Amino acid sequence: MRWDGQGVRVDDGALPGLQRLGFVRSVRTPQFDGITFHEVLCKSALNKIPASSALPFRFTVNGYRGCSHACRYCFARPTHEYLDFDSGVDFDTQVVVKTNVVEVLRRELRRRSWTREAVALGTNTDPYQRAEGQYALMPGIIGALADSGTPFSILTKGTLLRRDLPLVADAAHHGPGASVAISLAVGDPDLHRDVEPGTPSPQARLALISAVRDAGLGCHVMVAPVLPYLTDSSEQLDALLSQIASAGATGATVFGLHLRGSNRGWFMQWLQQSHPELVPEYERLYGRRAYLPQDYRSALRSRVAPLLARYGLTGRGPAAPVSAVSEVAAPAQPTLF
Repeated sequence: MRWDGQGVRVDDGALPGLQRLGFVRSVRTPQFDGITFHEVLCKSALNKIPASSALPFRFTVNGYRGCSHACRYCFARPTHEYLDFDSGVDFDTQVVVKTNVVEVLRRELRRRSWTREAVALGTNTDPYQRAEGQYALMPGIIGALADSGTPFSILTKGTLLRRDLPLVADAAHHGPGASVAISLAVGDPDLHRDVEPGTPSPQARLALISAVRDAGLGCHVMVAPVLPYLTDSSEQLDALLSQIASAGATGATVFGLHLRGSNRGWFMQWLQQSHPELVPEYERLYGRRAYLPQDYRSALRSRVAPLLARYGLTGRGPAAPVSAVSEVAAPAQPTLF
């Protein structure tokens, strides 16, 4: 096993939900203090998105479930409840690793029924979160897709993507096609540390955008989610989009925060602790809705559109919907596993 030579302690048990995924063992190590990795053997790797989804792709691959990025606003948090974990601390610290995902993916891509539709990577949890530095699933996933002639897209906040840029560039230029998008929604360093504590800094991600461009690839940026009253002023958006453009990005998509299911309570708990004065404003904005009201979205669109035009960021990206400023609906919870 991967970590046996490093004195890893193995946990003997698993939550009942993990048994659904082919549980093998749980691993803890001082390298990842406070995080438990649950290694499983998956039965499938390709996930088909329902036709009713608003997403611009039909297939995904996710090597991990749960995410040490610990973003307070992450829409994927409720997916952890399927495994009998909670969507708060457990989502950040109990990371499921599909150790055989490459083998299973290669088998599925060899099927005669596979029509080589584009596959999206990074739709549920980040494929380049810290665990990837140890498990290294992505080179095999990229290789399997490229070898089968399947185009793919990657969305990430993780600077570990640098390691695989030669593979992505080769697939883009000499293979079936590949595209990259970087998620960067918070430019203020202090707010970043508070709301995205496990992610690379804004400056590190700006440097990653430049590295993607230096590899000869286009680089779209997802400025999402915009946080009302925290990152949504014209000045804040102007400053961030200016930096993104200077780093070499070829396009950007901007949309506001949505609070679906149990991630609403987790985010509001953080807001109460860090910005209690904003709690009444958020309650007014969202009410019982998951999405921002239409007047807010229209105002954000009007604020952002001229900035995207000014900085030459109107190009569409691999994960972008039809318009450059849009709201993307999250699909039903089980579909992105």
